[in-house]
This record gives sequence, structure tokens and C-alpha cells, in this order.
Amino acid sequence: MSVLPYALPLGALALGWPLLSQRIALSRAKHRSLAGHSRMAKRLARWLPAYHYDEHEFFRCDGADESVAQRREVAFEALANAYAHRYARTLALTRQAREGLADLQLTGSYRVPFQFAHTVRRRLPVGAFVASAEGHSLTDLDGNRFIDLTGSYGVNVMGVDFYKDCMAEGLRMAESLGPVLGAYHPCVADNVARLQAISGLDEVSFHMSGTEAVMQAVRLARYHTGRKYLVRFCGAYHGWWDDVQPGPGNPMPPRETYTLADMSERSLQVLRRRRDIACVLVNPLQAMHPNRNAPADSALVDSSRTAGFDRQAYTDWLQRLRQVCTERGIVLIMDEVFLGFRLDPGGAQAYFGVQADMVTYGKTLAGGYPVGVLCGQHQLMRRYRDDRPADLCLARGTFNAHPYVMAGMSAFLRRLDDPQVLAAYEGQDARWDARARHFNATMEREKLPMRATHLQSIWTITYTEPSRYNWMLQYYLRWHGVALSWVGTGRLIFGLRMEDDTFEQVVTCFVRAGREMREQGWWDHPPGLSNRWIRRRVLGELLRTRFGF
Repeated sequence: MSVLPYALPLGALALGWPLLSQRIALSRAKHRSLAGHSRMAKRLARWLPAYHYDEHEFFRCDGADESVAQRREVAFEALANAYAHRYARTLALTRQAREGLADLQLTGSYRVPFQFAHTVRRRLPVGAFVASAEGHSLTDLDGNRFIDLTGSYGVNVMGVDFYKDCMAEGLRMAESLGPVLGAYHPCVADNVARLQAISGLDEVSFHMSGTEAVMQAVRLARYHTGRKYLVRFCGAYHGWWDDVQPGPGNPMPPRETYTLADMSERSLQVLRRRRDIACVLVNPLQAMHPNRNAPADSALVDSSRTAGFDRQAYTDWLQRLRQVCTERGIVLIMDEVFLGFRLDPGGAQAYFGVQADMVTYGKTLAGGYPVGVLCGQHQLMRRYRDDRPADLCLARGTFNAHPYVMAGMSAFLRRLDDPQVLAAYEGQDARWDARARHFNATMEREKLPMRATHLQSIWTITYTEPSRYNWMLQYYLRWHGVALSWVGTGRLIFGLRMEDDTFEQVVTCFVRAGREMREQGWWDHPPGLSNRWIRRRVLGELLRTRFGF
């Protein structure tokens, strides 16, 4: 009998096995959640139907008895009326601006789980305008003062007054040159020298945002390695452009991006075996919630939000990742746009003790002005080839190195040498650990189901009891004088120089808000309520809406 019919498929399998095994290894290196499978997440987003609770179901969707539901209803109406009175001018301007401001339409629609959003947006809107800021506080158009835990999305590391001073100094420094573009203000040379020292890298390029800086880093990595794929880790945010934002929120699925599991040996194996990977992007903020998207109250369907930080474990991971990238000629890019200059004057590289090939900065670096910065090794930053005059990696921006931005950056960087500023970094881990312990002990003593987890001055609130209404906490906190960003209790950003008495005011606000949540029935426990019960009920609602049964 001829063996030819058997030999042909076996031969084809042998020839195709290397590619097949690579494909299997890649699949196994993805995180098992939807965040680790961008195409599947995008399909689900297209499938997910919208539905909204009516005025009756809004207060009873957890199966609460009628007396509890009525307490909630009365409390919600009272809070809505109080908001309308206390924040009248601020809310009026917000309503006016919302019609023409696309960003405000987005943030206003995603403060709470979508089932509740229609009623909340109509009855309990949040003002988007502030009249003034000082220290660690904001004041709205009605004169209401709030403790600022928005942190200006990460810009505000040192307190508003610090950045006002940087901006004013930058204005004075650059006003004689004005908006001259192309030529550089003399302070640029000093900025470059200081950034070289901070980053431990050879060269610098300036951009208008952190997103642009990351785009340029990836672009140069591809140019110099001749490879096209980039690796990002599950849940990490690197800006809003297509290649680094898989899944929902991106109109086009990335075609040349691998999303791998963070802190995973299988991911390291993929990096060791493949020859098409140009670079690996790391956002060290993920140390707080590896393999999960940034927490936001719009996802508080139940109480299963988790977070936690293990400095040693994440340091070990970065060191192993660094070694593999070195062995395989893969460019390691540290994205410090958010964390840069918050953990350490030398950034996350200094805090974790890992040297990247490229590092991106933004947010706080320009002292309050918009900026993105890329620092990298000499051989990676070159945008042309001496022996190939037509082979370019062109990247320019009209407003790159704008005189006022560069002057504000100069003011910020020189302040990093000030002993009083450096003192804010001393003992940070111990200071914020102690504050978190105090916060959690207070919540436990008050029998409130809130706990804080943190990466130094960046906090997330988790919940110890099952509930459909944890997202209401942000509205009670605002009523008691705490300003949060549109993601709510998912991210609290404290200033490094916040005094103990101001922090104690924050704890007091949480206690007052939590007591009202408890007293008004939002955290009452119907019999049998669990996170699993909640998720199964929501799934049933989705299926009935989608398929009509």
C-alpha cells in the first residue's frame, strides 16, 4: 500500500507547524478576559443593546422591597432638587454648552452604568465649569468649593498654586519671543539637558500631547527595527489612536498590535519566539490593576471591582521584560505620560529601577501647559539614514516646542531641584500607606462598605457588599464637597503636598456621604443579593432586550 496519501498531509503539517505553534502561543498569551481579546470585545460592543430603567425599575432593579425602594426614590428626588438649587448657574452653563461640545456629551453619558444613565443625566446632572482653583480646591460658578480629587487627569501632582507659578514664570520668560514657531526659545537647550539626565537617555523630541509622543515612539521603533508589530498589555491605556486602543471605543480594530496578558510568563515566551515585534509598550499605572481596564463608575454594575499594588512583584516583572526585550532586539517603551514625576522625581523608571529604550512623558511636565515628550537612545531617535537620503521617518508638528510650553517646562524642571519640592517625594510610600490604612479603618469602624486601594497618591474605591447603586456615591461625595472626574470613584488623584488636615476632610466627606447612602437605602441588602445574582439578572435583561423574549 502506498504511503503517499499519508505523507502529503504529514509533510504539510510539518511545514506549517512553526507558524501554527506561534499562533497557539500567541492565543495562550492573551488574557482570558474580554479586555484581552479586542476583536471579541468589539463584536460584543456592537451586539450590546441599549435599554434604560424606567422611573419604577430604577429604584427596584436589585429586588428591593417596596419600603426600601420608596426611601431611595424620595432621597433621589431630594438630592436632585438640592443639586438644581445649589449648583444652578454651573448647571445652566453646562446645559447650554453640552449642545455644541462633543466631549461634554461623552463624559455626561458615561458617569454611571448605561441602564441608569438616561434618568441620571436628566435629573442629576453634574456641572462641568469651575470659576477658580487654588491649592487642592476648586470653586464652581455658584461659589461652591470642592476638594479636588480629579488631579486634572494626572497633571496636578503638586497642587494648583505650584502650576500657576510655573505658568506665570513661563509667560514672563517667553513673552519677548511670543508665538514664534520653528526657531527655539533658548530654554529648550536646558530642558533637553535636564530631560536627558532624568530619563537616562540620549535624545529628546517634543510633541503636543502624550498620544503624539507614543505615536512617535512606535513609529521610530518600527523604522529602526524593520518590524511592524507592537505589543501592548491587557487593559493598558496609551492614548486614543487606533494601534494602541483595541476593542470598544476604536472604530477600526488594530491590525498590527498584539494585546498580551500583563505579568505573564506566556507573554515573555511570545516575545522570545517571534521575529516581527518592533516594540513593547508599558504603562506602569497598570501595576495597580494588571489586565484590567481603568476602573470607572460606568462599569459599576455590581461590587466586583478589584485593584491592588505589589511593588516588588511588578518590579520583578519589568526586570524580566527588560531582559527579554534586550535579548530579542525589541524596543522597550515606558509610557509615563500619566505617572511621570508622580512616583519619583526620576519617574517610574527610577521608582521601579528599570531603564527603558524609550520613555514618553506628558501631563505635569510642562508646568500646566499641554505637552508630550519622547526621550530615547541615539540610534532609535534618528529620523533619517546617512547612507539612504530618501529613507526618512518624518515627524514634525507645527506647535512642537512652542515657546510658552517650553518656558513652562523650564520652570517645572528647575523646581524639581528645589529642596522643598523634593521633600514632597520623601517617604511617599509610607505616607500614603498610612493614609490608606486610616481611611479603611475608618470605613470599617463606621460599617461602610468602602475600601481604598492605591498606588501611592492614586486611589481606587472598591466595595465590600453587593450593590447595584455604588455609582451613587460620587453624587453624595460631590454634595459633601469632593470633586471627582467623570470616572467617579474609579480614580482619585491626590496632590503629593496635600496636608494631613485636608486629607482628613476627605475622609470626613466619605463618611458623611457613606452614612447617607446607607440611611437612604442605596446599600440595603435584599435577601439573596450577590454579585453573581446581579450579573445574571443584567444578562437576562440584555437577552430580553436583544431578542425580545
